[in-house]
Amino acid sequence: MAPVSAQLFDELGYDPDDGVPELGDLGDLGDPGNVAASTAGQRLAIGVVIAARVGARRVAVARLGSGRLVVVTDECPHDGGRISDGFVEGERLICARHGWELEARNGRCERACKLRE
Repeated sequence: MAPVSAQLFDELGYDPDDGVPELGDLGDLGDPGNVAASTAGQRLAIGVVIAARVGARRVAVARLGSGRLVVVTDECPHDGGRISDGFVEGERLICARHGWELEARNGRCERACKLRE
């Protein structure tokens, strides 16, 4: 990391050049019936989850099976893995690390009733 980047990291709490887009830069995530997309400025299809950030806070943006768009803290309550590395199954987010089924509520992921088998 270059000295300027290290200073920004110290001051901001994150590296603004890490490639994770700001939530506001994703544009219109719009109609869930559109083609699957995972890059800024394109619509987010059902079943897609992507990483973003709000300032220094990492978030996961997902389109659930019902078409509902959720934005949650990008951290599994089980052990801190990134939700954005996982996938969507119906109305739940599945953590890629240990397979926990998670429900999105109030901007956070909460454990579902059991470990995915």
